[in-house]
Amino acid sequence: MAITDKMWDALTTVIKMNDKVEALAGTAKSQQEKIENLTGRVIRLETALEIALSRPVTTRTDAAQLELKD
Repeated sequence: MAITDKMWDALTTVIKMNDKVEALAGTAKSQQEKIENLTGRVIRLETALEIALSRPVTTRTDAAQLELKD
């Protein structure tokens, strides 16, 4: 009877571990989706920054000088 009990305990432990592994896999998938979403957002921010930095800088003094010339 002791061997049967040990086998049963081992089987229930494996089943419980399988449930935990499946739950962790779901959590990992969710985290991966969040990371991919954040990566996309960072790429869009980098693109906006590059566009902003590539444009010529206009200063207020340039605008004021244009107004004074009229």
